[in-house]
Amino acid sequence: MLSRRQWLKNATAASLGFAGLAAFAARGGTAPFSLPLERDPAGLLDLPKGFSYRVISRTGDEMSDGFPTPGAPDGMAAFAIPGDPDRCRLVRNHELNPTVTDRGAFGPDHSLARRLSRDLIYDFAPDGRPLLGGTSSFTYNLRTGRIEQSNLSLAGTTQNCAGGATPWGSWLTCEERADRAGPLTGKDHGFVFEVPAGATTPVKPVPIKAMGRFMHEAAAVDPATGIVYLTQDEPRCLFYRYLPNYRGELVKGGRLQALCIRGHHMADLRNWPVDSEPGWGAGTVKTGQSLTVDWIDLDRVDAPDGDLNQRGAARGAALFSRGEGIIFGRSPDGRPEIYFTTTDAGAAQVGQVWRYHPSPQEGQSGEQASPGTLELFYESPGEQAMEAGDNLTVAPWGGLILCEDRPVGNRPVRNHLQILTRRGELIPFATNLHKDNGEFTGVCFSPDASTLFVNIQRPGLTLAITGPWRMMPTA
Repeated sequence: MLSRRQWLKNATAASLGFAGLAAFAARGGTAPFSLPLERDPAGLLDLPKGFSYRVISRTGDEMSDGFPTPGAPDGMAAFAIPGDPDRCRLVRNHELNPTVTDRGAFGPDHSLARRLSRDLIYDFAPDGRPLLGGTSSFTYNLRTGRIEQSNLSLAGTTQNCAGGATPWGSWLTCEERADRAGPLTGKDHGFVFEVPAGATTPVKPVPIKAMGRFMHEAAAVDPATGIVYLTQDEPRCLFYRYLPNYRGELVKGGRLQALCIRGHHMADLRNWPVDSEPGWGAGTVKTGQSLTVDWIDLDRVDAPDGDLNQRGAARGAALFSRGEGIIFGRSPDGRPEIYFTTTDAGAAQVGQVWRYHPSPQEGQSGEQASPGTLELFYESPGEQAMEAGDNLTVAPWGGLILCEDRPVGNRPVRNHLQILTRRGELIPFATNLHKDNGEFTGVCFSPDASTLFVNIQRPGLTLAITGPWRMMPTA
């Protein structure tokens, strides 16, 4: 297992591989394939010509440590292994809530939990069974296309949905449920936990309580400032940032803040037909519109009443709907950008993508004079375009790749991976053909940009996609 010192020493490479991706993007090229997608004879995943996939992990597969691979794979990130360009390390969430009693890492009767000391399992249900959420980690050989080592890395949390990679080589995993201790759980939930990418055994679970207790979805870290940006999966949610007291040591406390639109109290950015403030909502925010931002401090972030978003909105914070994936990136001229999705916002109520431009004085005293800005980057006009955008990642050639989490029901629709170019153009890249039509999750590139990893949450698959990435058009 690599030490924290080794991971820190190689922070740039070990976070998201941005340097490699930026160099890749600079080479550019033109696409050698044309749409529509080519039909997969195996009936799992349609891809453009020249691309192929490999199923590298399935729910229930025995991991190297003897535990079965948990189900419901969700958010995920790939990390460079210092000194080893042929391999990368991935950390993967498992979105299992307190009512789930199967598909966990401890077997059908939970007897495998006895292999761990109780302090390595964050929480137990009142009936004594361990909660089944958490993370697994694995080492992937980019040359052979195989997993070489895999293990449980966080246990006993609940509904670990998305999260985010840190520049110091760890994964922030977010609990999407905020249960209070009671009939379902023994402890309070709704926290963020940190998992070192190099951990080959379960880490001691420590909630980062100063980041707030709410229905966390995802996190993104600006490597230049160490500030963490956070989304919340609720219909009246806020957009947050965490200013840590000590860069890279998030558990040692910090300030939690919520985003406001300057000059507008509780601006409703959902673009729904009903306004919470006259003049805001109902399609008022236009695609490409730039809004000046302020940030307000939040208090009582432990939120025993689960009302952090309500109290923040009452003080003027802007309203979003169901914040989902978030990712840090850079503009072509190198400026930092934070993209995040709101899954059912917009006039058609099928999703938005926002872009936040941090202030040059982000989190500092000069921020008021030189504030950050928020831009509605994309709003889907209807389900025929993109629906329920969720996890996302920066594409090596520019733009984004987004996962769809369509509320399928009995509708004849399929989930897709979508490319969203910097010009706001949407290009379908993959279609899920599996009979369960589960959501795509955890999309991320390997540090060398050779492989795109993604999960299909039902039935619980992790895929590695390769192909002519270097010929993709810059966007």
